[in-house]
Amino acid sequence: MRVATRSIYETVRFNLDGITERLSKANKVVSSGKRITTLSDDPVGLAQALNIKSSLSNIEQLERNINVGKSWLAASENALTHVQNLISDAKAMSVQMANVTEGAAERASAAQAAQNMLEEIVSLANTEINGRYIFAGSKTDGAPFTLEDDNSVIYNGNNEPFTVKIGRTSTVAVGSDGESVFGSSGELDDIFNTFKELKAALQNNDVSGIQGKINQLDDHFNHIATKISDIGSKMNRLEIKEEILQNLDITNTERLSKIEDADITDAIMKLKAMETAYQAALVSASRVLQLSVVDYL
Repeated sequence: MRVATRSIYETVRFNLDGITERLSKANKVVSSGKRITTLSDDPVGLAQALNIKSSLSNIEQLERNINVGKSWLAASENALTHVQNLISDAKAMSVQMANVTEGAAERASAAQAAQNMLEEIVSLANTEINGRYIFAGSKTDGAPFTLEDDNSVIYNGNNEPFTVKIGRTSTVAVGSDGESVFGSSGELDDIFNTFKELKAALQNNDVSGIQGKINQLDDHFNHIATKISDIGSKMNRLEIKEEILQNLDITNTERLSKIEDADITDAIMKLKAMETAYQAALVSASRVLQLSVVDYL
């Protein structure tokens, strides 16, 4: 029974389409280095790969959060260390000015130094990173402290420290409630007010008033030291979490590679085999079609 030329042609074309598709897939595996590029390649493997990629994306976001947190904590520690140094300088100056050998002129000069220290502490309390204020609580978009003409200082932030997420349910406060850092706390007076009153005592040549500020400066120094220590413990926590996330990142990346990545040597061998089969199919198709046309004639 004669086979219609059209049927032969359709069969040849179907076979060529199939081998061409397989050749294309083999070439894609080699060029991309991935054995899974579509759902049909490995539905189970693709689902696993998508889950791992989601985990990697979450890890990447947490690592970014930690980097932000570390920069905030480092800036906080730096600012408070400078504040602590200013308090230490103010105490040394107060001890000297409380000495009866110092006169009114020297105390008046020291009063200006106290003013400069107060302004510098306010500036440090308004430390910002990329336009966000680290001692403003969660109101990070505005300067937390305003120095008034009478040297009183107003707090404009709130009492909810800015936090970053470092885990599914874990957060760390990397910003600070500025009022608790610089303002009144228990029996501890406002640090700004202490400097304001120290300046007034120096201006008024009030030796007893100067002496009364020495212990307060000691209390402020210790209070700031506690805050710096707290920052250090938070920095340690972030560094430990960062190391854990880095290990998770490596583990998940390796898992993803095992699922997605192709064995390049094997993939190249398969590609070469498919190319050979494709060439053979072309030759065979050409001969079959030529014979069919001759037979038809």
